[in-house]
Amino acid sequence: MVDQENKEESPDSEEEETTESHPDNSSKLTEPENESSEDEIEDEEELDEEEDDFDLEAQIEVFLEQIEEDPENCLNYYNLGEAYMDLGDMQSAKSQFELALQYDLDQEFGSIIHFALGELLFSELMSGIQSKVILSSVGLHSAHKAGASIVDVNDEDYKIPIREFEQALDLVGKLKADEEIVDYVSQNAPLQIADLRYKWASDLIDKSRQIDLYGDEIKDVKQAQKLLKKTVAINPNHSQANLMIKYTKKMIQEGWESYDEYGFIAKKVEGQG
Repeated sequence: MVDQENKEESPDSEEEETTESHPDNSSKLTEPENESSEDEIEDEEELDEEEDDFDLEAQIEVFLEQIEEDPENCLNYYNLGEAYMDLGDMQSAKSQFELALQYDLDQEFGSIIHFALGELLFSELMSGIQSKVILSSVGLHSAHKAGASIVDVNDEDYKIPIREFEQALDLVGKLKADEEIVDYVSQNAPLQIADLRYKWASDLIDKSRQIDLYGDEIKDVKQAQKLLKKTVAINPNHSQANLMIKYTKKMIQEGWESYDEYGFIAKKVEGQG
């Protein structure tokens, strides 16, 4: 949430749990585990989840009150949108971000609002069928089951969130926030664009390897190759994109085969030599 010029960031990774631990001198003594310890842990986790939901609901009530008191402050709508997004209510979050843009008359916070919209749209994209890219997409052979492969790729699904991140970058110079937030948008918006192009390319490749022959397989792989090169232009260390550039080149030159779930060749695409 942004409080005029500050926004808290939450860690995006969790510590990996291990089955054994070796306490050091600073560790506290704990009671021996008993048969009910697992149940107690589960109860504590459920309580933590309920507390998190309660906190979000409480925050939403606070932001609604702030909007009622100051209905022309764009940050109130932005903060409410962030709370809805954390709660998983993407439609409500999107509506609040759009209202925030309407009230950001001087575009002093447009950068962070567009960045949030880009993240929301990217999240929605990842939750759809496009998120289920076949794991073998980087190879020249893949097996598909009905309903498990991408049969259509709508370019606008990727262009719209990319445009949001591009607008975030265009307006970052006007962003009336502390240096940490400005740096965050400046550094992460290009990386998000790169990841979106990589995702777009991955989906095109998977579409080209579906079982049905639709005629534009080579065209889609060529488009994917261009998107991958744009990804690497932004992020030269993007290892998956670098790897897939090599495979798309091989696919275009040599062609490829797609196999059904029983291991039989279902489709063969000729390469262009």
